[in-house]
Amino acid sequence: MQKKIIALAVAGLASTAAFAQSNVTVYGVVDYGYAYRTDAITPALGVSKPSSSSQINGGQQSGNRLGFKGVEDLGNGLKAVFQLEAGFLLDTGRDHAAGSMFSRQAYAGLTGGFGTLIGGRLYTPHYSFVSSVDPFGNGTVGQYSNTYGGGLFDPVRVNNAVAYVSPSFGGLTITGAYSNSADTANAGTTNLAGTTIPSGQDSLTSNAQNNSVYAILARYNGAGIDLGLNYHYIAAGSNGVPTIGGLDTVKSVQNITLGGSYDAKVVKIAGWYSNSIQDNATGFSDVKIDNWMIGATVPVGKFAIKASYNLSDGNSAAGGNAQQYAIGTDYSLSKRTNLYTAYAMIDNDSATNNRVTTRRATVVGDGSNGGGTFQTGFNVGLRHQF
Repeated sequence: MQKKIIALAVAGLASTAAFAQSNVTVYGVVDYGYAYRTDAITPALGVSKPSSSSQINGGQQSGNRLGFKGVEDLGNGLKAVFQLEAGFLLDTGRDHAAGSMFSRQAYAGLTGGFGTLIGGRLYTPHYSFVSSVDPFGNGTVGQYSNTYGGGLFDPVRVNNAVAYVSPSFGGLTITGAYSNSADTANAGTTNLAGTTIPSGQDSLTSNAQNNSVYAILARYNGAGIDLGLNYHYIAAGSNGVPTIGGLDTVKSVQNITLGGSYDAKVVKIAGWYSNSIQDNATGFSDVKIDNWMIGATVPVGKFAIKASYNLSDGNSAAGGNAQQYAIGTDYSLSKRTNLYTAYAMIDNDSATNNRVTTRRATVVGDGSNGGGTFQTGFNVGLRHQF
């Protein structure tokens, strides 16, 4: 009997040692609060508009999510890694993208002395960079993406992708990514260009149509400096990228962004410049937008006071210009829980002669909620990260 007990104990120890080489973490975000929006853009003549919007929302500062990430030590410095992340609506408990289980991220790969190589559904280097530089982290009504241009100009994630992240060379890392499926989406959902896919067209573009994405980011971190230069290019295949009524209007899109931040402890200053060009087919005007952002974060005890100014300078094909002023505050209740508040105001200029019908239609959305037609917004809420 004693021998059996010892044998079971040894087996248990052996099993524990084996599993010690693998580590899986469950993590997530739950975010809930209140939003008030007003100052609607006047729509076309004869169409009524609400004067304001008062809502209780989830996912204002950060999208609500549940994720799993893991690493297994394969020996000789080589490790297997994976990450699966699902988004959900805290208001209802439903997934935030119907029909998608892990719509936020889903990838697997290897990491070691050579760097990290992963594949799946990934954040683009562009988005990973600009959202981390934004004082508001691309959340609340103060997020940069309200005026940036959206869609193809601000690509957040890409499917069927592979990415490589180099080791750090004195603080400098290089990230490269590729996808041969720039804009896949199911019927009834919205594609990268902001167009709802018609019924019966389950995939307007697919990896068989060779709509490719090429991206590279060089980023330096050290001595309080975070500096990056990013290039993102979408090369439409022979069928183009459908954006207007299902027509293949887009030939290519390129985005170049230079920016970063400096943390002086008493204040963290951030900013960037971004140039985006959408080369359209003959008969459609090209879209050009220059984006500028300058912002600051000032820590005061448990408070973090944030402010930013965004200018989106677009040609007439982009609908004109837009600028956003934002201010907000975070209050840390603990390392993982904080209260937040933010206020933002957008000024949408006209492309020609101040006519309402050509006014830039940028609105104050937040992490998970669209801004309707409103140009002024306020958020307050609670975010817990686990």
